[in-house]
Amino acid sequence: MQTQFGTRDITLAQAKQQASTVFLAKVFNWMAAGLALTGVVAYFVAASGLAQALIASPIFFILVLVELGLVLFLSARIDRMQPGTATGIFVGYSALNGVTLSIIFLAYTHTSIAATFLVTAGMFAAMAIYGLVTKRDLSGLGSFMFMGLIGIILASIVNIFLQSSSLYWAISAIGVLVFVGLTAYDVQKIKNIGEEGIMNQGEAAIRKGAIIGALALYLDFINLFLMLLRFFGGSRD
Repeated sequence: MQTQFGTRDITLAQAKQQASTVFLAKVFNWMAAGLALTGVVAYFVAASGLAQALIASPIFFILVLVELGLVLFLSARIDRMQPGTATGIFVGYSALNGVTLSIIFLAYTHTSIAATFLVTAGMFAAMAIYGLVTKRDLSGLGSFMFMGLIGIILASIVNIFLQSSSLYWAISAIGVLVFVGLTAYDVQKIKNIGEEGIMNQGEAAIRKGAIIGALALYLDFINLFLMLLRFFGGSRD
């Protein structure tokens, strides 16, 4: 026979799980919207011929810097922003990323880009599910993957000058592992945020939490896609 305290504990656990599920749905919806916007913008910029002009212009590097600035600004000031501002920055970043990513259509065939996207989606989904169901605390993994990310950035900068093909492929392989690990870690972290009561903090907190969570998963997906594209992308040459 179940005690009153046992029933209350089960009810509390169910409430936490339901809150986490609702919050995760909001995060994934915003992430999917961002990816869809990026894909549409990238395709039409490439189809219009603007990508060809962009790659030969210093404007491209300015746009990349603007993108980096938007990510840093949103991450650092999300707590002090209005929900509409945070949403606008995320949408603007997604669209701007589509402009810069349009250049992949100049280097790879449409078929290989689509195939790589499907592979990325499969790997991302598998690691997202792992992050949701595992009982293991992935905080240590997240810290390790973050150090790996710093290493990738530094190695990529060095390879701009070395132009080493071996280092290029090593960075790509390690990059796949890093973003696969970060996906599981970020999903678990977002799940925990949902369970810890963000759904009780008001609509503004929920919207901002969903946006910053969507940004983290969006970046994991995009970077995993770009790393895999180096292996599976078919050259247009």
